[in-house]
Amino acid sequence: MITIDGSFGEGGGQILRTSLALSLITGQPFRIEKIRAGRKNPGLLRQHLTAVKAATEIGQAEVKGDAIGSQQLTFVPGKIKSGDYQFAVGTAGSATLVLQTVLPALMLGDGETTTLTLEGGTHNPFAPPFDFLQQTFLPIINRMGAGLTATIERHGFYPAGGGKFVVSINPSAQLQPLELLERGEIKTVKARALVAHLPFDIAERELSLIGRKLDLPGEALHGETINTSPGPGNAVFILAESQHVVEIFTAFGERGVSAEAVANTVIKEARAYLNTEVVVGEHLADQLMIPFALARGGAFTTLPLSKHSTTNIEVIQKFLDVRFEVTSLSNRAVRVSVK
Repeated sequence: MITIDGSFGEGGGQILRTSLALSLITGQPFRIEKIRAGRKNPGLLRQHLTAVKAATEIGQAEVKGDAIGSQQLTFVPGKIKSGDYQFAVGTAGSATLVLQTVLPALMLGDGETTTLTLEGGTHNPFAPPFDFLQQTFLPIINRMGAGLTATIERHGFYPAGGGKFVVSINPSAQLQPLELLERGEIKTVKARALVAHLPFDIAERELSLIGRKLDLPGEALHGETINTSPGPGNAVFILAESQHVVEIFTAFGERGVSAEAVANTVIKEARAYLNTEVVVGEHLADQLMIPFALARGGAFTTLPLSKHSTTNIEVIQKFLDVRFEVTSLSNRAVRVSVK
């Protein structure tokens, strides 16, 4: 039984999600204590419970401590079972983070295709938006040997939630190592702004500022009104396509925050990436840790690692016999290698 301190490092829900994912794959049971102990609302929230429920059902597991507010959880996995599954967070909690929990096990499943229908937040602060999954993360995992597709049926913005997307998973016996060390030239930079149940001029103002500050032509700027979202929302993306990766940077509108401030947030993040020669952005680096560990090899260059990523590495190394080497290339770049 592996024991995990849920308060160490970054101290968030990622520790639980990574533990669940790798417990399913390795068959190793674990006990996690002090779950999100340092957070304003410590313990399990609805989105964490949905991730636990999904892992329990897909892994035919035994679980104790699965209740709102619980800071302790014991998880004993069984055999991974493919099939058609549907899980709903029930709040605006991130459905993409529920996917993050069970996807690794299903990618290496029993050979049968799995369809996952997930409901909840699809475009939340502090979680990968659906667009990032579809256009950035899944294509890279498919290059490693998986067979993944994702389609969105409803957008779910915070705080209303209510989004819905479907992921089809055709498993691979083994992921293949991948090296992402040379970015090559940036082929395209585009911006896209979404508004739901809000004035369209919010998107226009965001795109206008991005166009001016990044010197983008009008055809690279696209605004869209979302009619399927249950509640209001605004998200703005900057997409940077290089030879090997499509990176997406995101900011979300908030009540009382101007469209220009939202645009400046995503511009700053995109520039931090574009002004270096690294292949992988900060958030993608975090998402690639588990797939690269499961491939037992590979390497990528990225920005200096966040506390989120270093915490993730520590948890992964508790379950898998792999070692991450992080080598500083400059004050703005590191190389991450899996041994």
